[in-house]
Amino acid sequence: MNIVFDSDLPEEGLSRLAEAMDGLWEGDDLSAEIWLIPAEEIRSLNARERGVDAVTDVLSFPAMDGIKDRPIRGSEHIDCVRPEDGSVFLGSVVICEQRAREQAQEYGHSFERELWYLAVHGLLHCFGYDHETEEEKREMREKEEYVMQKLDLRRES
Repeated sequence: MNIVFDSDLPEEGLSRLAEAMDGLWEGDDLSAEIWLIPAEEIRSLNARERGVDAVTDVLSFPAMDGIKDRPIRGSEHIDCVRPEDGSVFLGSVVICEQRAREQAQEYGHSFERELWYLAVHGLLHCFGYDHETEEEKREMREKEEYVMQKLDLRRES
């Protein structure tokens, strides 16, 4: 199982991210998009999609529902299979670079750590994870920390 990205993030980082996420799902190869966008664009998306007229750090647009902790198979999600490579499209993640830089400074760690944390967070939403309840939040944070440790980007870095 593999995950490939369409993205404007550094290729080396995307390769490391794919390796770090390996094992988080069962099923077919996946693909996803991750894009950096300006503050005004993410504000507009946030207002249109969530009814929140504010700049946010990351937005996720999952392509499938009900996949959390289930094998992801193209045969069950035919409309998400990409004809060019046969991978199952997981969804899109957009990150506000300006907000990521502000948060890195606010939290006292590197921009690199914040950027990849937001990518992981957004991808986990595409996998069906959320943080609406305390139980969901704990479960999602465990997955985030697992991937961030594999990326060697702990909180203090």
